[in-house]
Amino acid sequence: MENLFQVRLTDIIREFNLSIAYAPENLDEIIVVSDNVNRPGLQLAGFFDYFDASRIQVMGKVEMTFISRFKPEQRYKALEKLMSKHIPCVIVSGGYAPYPELLTLAEKYRIPLLRTNDTTSRLISALIASLNIALAPRITRHGVLVEVYGEGILLLGESGVGKSETALELVKRGHRLIADDAVEIKKVSAKTLVGSAPELIRHYIELRGIGVVDVRRIFGMGAVKPTEKVDLVINIEPWQDNSAYDRLGLDDQFIDILDVRIPLLVVPVKPGRNLAVIIEVAAMNNRHKKLGYNAAQDFASRINSYFEKITEENKDN
Repeated sequence: MENLFQVRLTDIIREFNLSIAYAPENLDEIIVVSDNVNRPGLQLAGFFDYFDASRIQVMGKVEMTFISRFKPEQRYKALEKLMSKHIPCVIVSGGYAPYPELLTLAEKYRIPLLRTNDTTSRLISALIASLNIALAPRITRHGVLVEVYGEGILLLGESGVGKSETALELVKRGHRLIADDAVEIKKVSAKTLVGSAPELIRHYIELRGIGVVDVRRIFGMGAVKPTEKVDLVINIEPWQDNSAYDRLGLDDQFIDILDVRIPLLVVPVKPGRNLAVIIEVAAMNNRHKKLGYNAAQDFASRINSYFEKITEENKDN
């Protein structure tokens, strides 16, 4: 499936401090759309079945040693088959100097040729991690994202239900704000979602009756954070007397966001309920569950054991 997102090659060069052996005039216009990286060993041997030309090509010790055995004419032909595929760039890792044939073909086909002293494995792992984030599928949800005791809590609910006020109270209690009103959520792996705020509204929070507040300037840098994993979703809704709310927590609920299942809690709002404290407890309880302890199941087990004991005593009597 074609990736809907892209990253500029110049941003990758800057992030990984790559040196430029050759760059075409349109270097600023070159984009990368694939979150995978390829080592063209098979392609240098002439095998191009299933070759993805949109991937960054990395040539390390193995590839450079392999083509060193070729005569210059053979090396030129092998490299030309690769460079003619209109790949986004070639990175020579391990501190190796590009062969003259590679430099000539880079100029011929206007393919950026880059270098780094990093090892191939380290470069590729870092590249893939960076591209996974930059090109990750993403959506924007109306809500608030806060970090509470190391847990990323996404607060959802209707406008005016008190999400921003709750987030502000959590900030006052020492926790951190990631995003208010709009949360950009990226799927960075099969099981991980990361949320952040759009740059335009980052660090700001809107409070009805007061207006927009800059959390970073009022509470300090320790009160904000640029990104955080989404570990738990809490849906805040007005209290309804005819609704049956979960009182034990035995039945786990989940919400699907970008095909990732995230634990979900529904917390009703009514006068007298301290939402900030409730969310703190929910965060700590969620951490306990991830560590293997479920208080609801433990409580149910104790109740069952108690009644089993009473039943046995009645039978004996």
